[in-house]
Amino acid sequence: MPPFRRTTATETQSIPLPLWVRGDTNAFFGLGVNVLVNVLTLTGLCIGVVKIPGDDVFHTILPALGIALIVGNVYYAYLGRRLARRERRPDVTAMPYGPSVPHMFIVVFVIMLPVYLKTKDPLLAWKAGIAWAFIIGLIVLVGAFVGPYIRRYAPRAALLGTLAGISVSFISMRPAGQMWDKLWIALPVFLLLLVGLMTDIKLPGNIPIGLAALLAGTAIGWAGGAMSGSALSAAADDITFALPGLHLGTLFSGLSDVAPLLATAIPLGVYNFTEGMSNVESAAAAGDSYNLRSVLLADGAGAVIGAALGSPFPPAVYVGHPGWKKAGGRTGYSFATGAVIALMCFLGMFGLLQAVFPVAAIVPILLYIGLLIGAQAFQFSPKAHAAAVVAALVPNLASWAVGQIDNALAAAGTNAAKVGESSLESSGVVYHGLMVLGQGAILAGLILGAFVAFVIDKRFIPAAVVCLSGALLSFVGLIHAPQVGWNENGEVSLGYLMTAVLCGAFALTRPAPRVPDPEEVALDRLHGGPTPAATAGPAPEPGPADPTGPGGPDEAAPEPAATA
Repeated sequence: MPPFRRTTATETQSIPLPLWVRGDTNAFFGLGVNVLVNVLTLTGLCIGVVKIPGDDVFHTILPALGIALIVGNVYYAYLGRRLARRERRPDVTAMPYGPSVPHMFIVVFVIMLPVYLKTKDPLLAWKAGIAWAFIIGLIVLVGAFVGPYIRRYAPRAALLGTLAGISVSFISMRPAGQMWDKLWIALPVFLLLLVGLMTDIKLPGNIPIGLAALLAGTAIGWAGGAMSGSALSAAADDITFALPGLHLGTLFSGLSDVAPLLATAIPLGVYNFTEGMSNVESAAAAGDSYNLRSVLLADGAGAVIGAALGSPFPPAVYVGHPGWKKAGGRTGYSFATGAVIALMCFLGMFGLLQAVFPVAAIVPILLYIGLLIGAQAFQFSPKAHAAAVVAALVPNLASWAVGQIDNALAAAGTNAAKVGESSLESSGVVYHGLMVLGQGAILAGLILGAFVAFVIDKRFIPAAVVCLSGALLSFVGLIHAPQVGWNENGEVSLGYLMTAVLCGAFALTRPAPRVPDPEEVALDRLHGGPTPAATAGPAPEPGPADPTGPGGPDEAAPEPAATA
């Protein structure tokens, strides 16, 4: 291979990068519907659960979220075009961005709702949510300088596996349930999405598949009597225009009682930048190697800006980059999604949209994304690491299951403590074990997946380091514990420590590391990442150097398509 030659300014400027391509239309309707569903959901949670007045929701919270979304999506469109110019290829897809789904539910049910139930003051609950989102943003900003080094050494199976756990449980399961509640609307929509996004079949006139699926589902819903015309006319009267202002007084008031917020903000801030790492790894597996630090800095800044303007919902890079890349999206879809959703937030149109589009016509896109990300974890990890991918899935499945159990008990007017864990276990519900396993799920999944991958590779020293990390994280409550503290789960820490000692004993036998097969070596050449044995097989060829720091595209980036 000829030595790498840095791209000149003339070469960079000569690459045609259109602002919009046909695939952007598909990706725009796909991501737009995804973000639309999430904003509709958080709107309902604010008004229906925390009882925040509609005027505050539509005139402050949603406009503040709109500002964060437009700024973030424009930034990610810029990053995509910068990467395309640097690597001299026009097929780069921007990272998707929107309100974080897990945090959306956590800030409502773990932060704001308890404050509301205790004080019966929705505005006080809102203040707590804003302060919590601000702390999350600060933690992610710190993570921007730590995350690249974690990504450099973590096995791909662990990073993609824990992301697949989120996609299968928190992204796929609820939409699947909503689909089967009205399958006569949802399944035709899902079929159109599968045909248009996972096959080479085109609709007549090249109609964008996302638009066709949404319109078809809406038409079926209205024709079948699933929607109400009176609700539509009532919602239309609520449309108004509002821009947010700074709410620093509200933010500082919420921060005055910061200690209770740290118990969830610290582990979830760690979750945020760990999820960001997994999403960047997912994009790299699809061919677009972004600088991790640039992504995490944007996510942290988005949460801080949103909180300062009054939004308790931190935005983040989304799962799903490979899906939008497969749909043909480039960078235009990111800007368009941010602009359109922001305009809807400023106009307070989400009440109207809830009355126009059946939920069953919207949620199939989320199931599609869940399927794609789950499949990607296996497709872009070494075959030998398939068990590690499954291991990384498990904590997220446990967390989802515990949430379902808790919600069912709450609907019955009780909880696990009142029923008793022994009674639950006698009925076949291993509640306590699932709860411990699922606490800090994404970080726990990363630990478990990396541990299994290193053991499979017979790399017992890295496996021992991972176990020691698990012992420390569980001891301080970042995983397998309900809160951050000291000696939060010593029993779990002891388990990790004993396993680290055993790994050290195996390492003393000096076993030969597993030799990667040729397909695995080729995968590492294409997407970067640690190989099971650095000495086995030819080393990956170096990519361009990244001027923006570690964890970025040029750390182990794919070569331009023309020379690959």
